[in-house]
Amino acid sequence: MATSDGFPASFYGEPGVLGMLSNGISAFLVLLQNFNTAHTGIAPVGVENILAGVHLILIGGFCQLVAGLLSFRKYDHLSGTAFIGYAALWGSYGATRIYFGAFPETNTTASLIMSNGSVPASLMSNMSLNATPKIPFSHLNQSIEESAIAGLVPYILLSFLLAFCSATVNYIMPFVFGAITLTLVFEAASLVSSSWALVVSGVLELLILLFAIYGSAALLLKGLTQRLVLKGFGTPLFNVLLLGTTTSGSAQSIGQEKKKNTKYAEPIALGFFCDTVAPFIFAFYNFGFMKAFGLGAVWVSIISVAQLFSSYYAYLRQDCYHTTKFGLHATYWLIKAWDEFVISALAVKDSEVVPGRETMVGNWFFVMAGLVLCMGSLNTDVLELIHNLLFVLVTISTIPQIPPQGYYIFFGVACSLFTAVSLYGTFSRLINTIAEKSLIPVGAQPVSTDQFRMALGCWGTKMDEHEVLPQNDQVSDALFYLLNGVAALSALHASSSSTNSTFLHLTIPWVLISGAIIQIYVSRLQVNGGDRFGSVISSIYVAVWATWTWFRFAGDLLQLSSEANYAFTAGAIALLVINAFLMLIAAYRNLVLLLLTTVMEIVLVCFLLSTLRRLPYELEMAMLAVFSIVCIYGALASQVNCIFSQRLLPMGPPLIKESKKQESTPDLPCPVAESRLTSGLLKIAGLLEQGGVCGIPTDTVYALAASCKNPQAIEKIYNIKDRPAEKPICICISDVEQLVAAKPPFSPLLWEFMRNVYPGGISCIVSKGDWLFRLGVGPAYDRVGTRDSIMIRVPDHTVTGHLCDITGPLAITSANPSGEPDSTHHSMVIKRLGHKIQGVLCDGDSNEVVASTVVNCLKIDEGTITIVREGCVPAVKVQQIFDRVKSNML
Repeated sequence: MATSDGFPASFYGEPGVLGMLSNGISAFLVLLQNFNTAHTGIAPVGVENILAGVHLILIGGFCQLVAGLLSFRKYDHLSGTAFIGYAALWGSYGATRIYFGAFPETNTTASLIMSNGSVPASLMSNMSLNATPKIPFSHLNQSIEESAIAGLVPYILLSFLLAFCSATVNYIMPFVFGAITLTLVFEAASLVSSSWALVVSGVLELLILLFAIYGSAALLLKGLTQRLVLKGFGTPLFNVLLLGTTTSGSAQSIGQEKKKNTKYAEPIALGFFCDTVAPFIFAFYNFGFMKAFGLGAVWVSIISVAQLFSSYYAYLRQDCYHTTKFGLHATYWLIKAWDEFVISALAVKDSEVVPGRETMVGNWFFVMAGLVLCMGSLNTDVLELIHNLLFVLVTISTIPQIPPQGYYIFFGVACSLFTAVSLYGTFSRLINTIAEKSLIPVGAQPVSTDQFRMALGCWGTKMDEHEVLPQNDQVSDALFYLLNGVAALSALHASSSSTNSTFLHLTIPWVLISGAIIQIYVSRLQVNGGDRFGSVISSIYVAVWATWTWFRFAGDLLQLSSEANYAFTAGAIALLVINAFLMLIAAYRNLVLLLLTTVMEIVLVCFLLSTLRRLPYELEMAMLAVFSIVCIYGALASQVNCIFSQRLLPMGPPLIKESKKQESTPDLPCPVAESRLTSGLLKIAGLLEQGGVCGIPTDTVYALAASCKNPQAIEKIYNIKDRPAEKPICICISDVEQLVAAKPPFSPLLWEFMRNVYPGGISCIVSKGDWLFRLGVGPAYDRVGTRDSIMIRVPDHTVTGHLCDITGPLAITSANPSGEPDSTHHSMVIKRLGHKIQGVLCDGDSNEVVASTVVNCLKIDEGTITIVREGCVPAVKVQQIFDRVKSNML
């Protein structure tokens, strides 16, 4: 396979170096401040704190975020989760330092809140049953310590889990993460006790630095030499398999898992990680341990951004369910955080009473969205279902009908339960992905796939070609519908309270965050989708909700002039015209999207009328309600259809169908055959026997194949691809037993390693010899491989295996012009190389989007293998297989 578009190990190096150094340097920055405070008895203030906070955000936040993203690209579940999680921690702690610097004159919380946690009588006059207590602005900074403690506690629990999980991988990271855990404990203690906690914390931070330096040096040398020069990595403290026995409830045994792009690590543990931090902070606040939510909103916002990364990597793995789930959760935590922040900010106004939070009807949409996720989780495992049911409970705890007296307790209890399950989910997902087995129980699939289809009334439905969804399409559609639904229902609330400026204050985060800010993220996802119109609709709706928020909410608060209103009138007319084109685009997609854009056209008419002060609010409220209902159905249907890659819930046919006449009239540049038909397989085999070069499917990407019985056909491959002569071509066989029959002089270790990796997306480089003639290579001996070595592929693909059984060994390489991306569909092979080759075996989409991983096994008897090219099977996973095989052979 071609190396140009693979992901070589040398390109990414070892991101753990950057991650551990970021932790070490960040700890060193805090260490300096702690020792100085303990020595002088004076806490750093002003610019010193602000600079320290900025450095923590840049080094511990952004640098470690890069390390986490690269770790996900290297299929490193643990490091990806840990580094992004710690990036959020250091970024939040840096924001806390900046907050300390911005408000240097802090008093103890006791001056504001009585020892029993009750509100002083001096503040009671500012409260009512439906009101938030009014706290003067000068006292808001007194909640900084409480907010920092609320953020540190969940990170302590999660850091302990990371330390424990890392002990199953190596024995350097457990010390780093364990030192971070103890440091966070004493950092939290230092906020409420004397300076002794600062000294202990400083000593532990010094240990973090030392462990991080050693670990970084070990990883750096490993990356440079491809060997473990310094000890610590490659040998776990204990075997992860000791934690339990494999259960049948593994999420990876479910059918949808095989569709995912395995080039990236699983982000599910990171999503649960974020779902542990955010609700804990809310629980801390609702139980009365925090009296203001300014700093809390910052902590929640940072962890919500981290959760968007878990949604993003779920998207890259073509996992519609988790893309939607984590994107929705991040939206919810962001909205609730800034909702509470707005209320805290309004509490400083002495002239008006702030209404209770229970009035926001946008919560109703989150309840319905949570139920949509519950339906999607019926196809996963019990843990996911419980987690989604608790999320529904969290959203129910904030609906309008709950009496204000019980709001805080109900919301706090719901968040506490959600935190506990999220913590368990983080642990189970990490261990199970590290072990690649379900060691920690998560429960079986609640409803089987067949039962699910029967419940939807689709039992026995024939899957015609037009019913099958493209693999990369529709993955982000469910999140698109949900975000627009939240914005619409929240805007409906503002319409009903258009004369109340306080309600407008509360509505801004609901509409702006869901409709504009998070939808920008969805627009980015849809750029890479399979739809020909990409992100056009979502991008325009970003502008619609942002403009709507600015005029209807912020505009009223700022009392815009008549000239400004006319400018918004012109903008509304422009959006009306643009949305008419979006309706045309939607007509090419489905009826649900067409209905959505049609209702949006009426909503924009209402927006135009509001700029002219002629708006009938009843019409606008009705249209926004209809818009929300369409969004709920669209989200449910998109999620279910994408999970099963089949249209189980109707979205309606496109009103405008593209003409296929032009596609069928031109003659194809080469003969094609269907892989599902025996006649098609025999047709391609005949072309190969005659000395032709054909495009064939494999378990990774499409390949060009030539029979090893025809050396001149192999020469053609070089000319067809413009492949440099110094790049060797590998051979493909049907199974390992075919290789055993040739009796190559391989060592027992090499045989055992190949039996563990074949069949699959790994190519092994081994020594050449006369055994190749017995294998059937024949006259092509000098034209495959190098002078001394040959690369062998055993694809995990039935079609390719049958073809090799018919023709004998095939010389293969990826079906793309040299220097260009791999071909992941037979249409790409026909379009790019059809005029140069003799046939194509059509098999639809590839199972993977990158080529195989190439492993040099020439020195395997010395206990060493080398990753020449990292492809669909991550280098980390290959090394784990080899280490396991080697240990079993001892």
